[in-house]
Amino acid sequence: QVQLVESGGGLVQPGGSLRLSCAASGFTLEDYAIGWFRQAPGKGREGVSCVSSSYIGTYYADSVKGRFTISRDNAKNTVYLQMNSLNPEDTAVYYCATHGARHCTPMSQSIYNYWGQGTQVTVSS
Repeated sequence: QVQLVESGGGLVQPGGSLRLSCAASGFTLEDYAIGWFRQAPGKGREGVSCVSSSYIGTYYADSVKGRFTISRDNAKNTVYLQMNSLNPEDTAVYYCATHGARHCTPMSQSIYNYWGQGTQVTVSS
């Protein structure tokens, strides 16, 4: 019933930008904490950014702080991740996920109950 679908990934040059979307169905997104995770080949899944329910707070990993921005469009039941100044180290499959708590931190993979299918982001020249 709860479903998350990511979109917006693709191939970009270093320094470029992408906006990822996470469309939710089966629940009202604004009532849930939403997180963006990423997983590079051979790496573990890393918490990138998250937004708490009712937009009471946001979190950014140090590696993306100042470059990525998370936002919610409650009317569209969608969360976005605007990614600017991309570098090759940002290459990964990006996933959105949710759990039932108001606060989105800590970004522990085991806490998040529902996951999207992922969207590939490749940063290369």
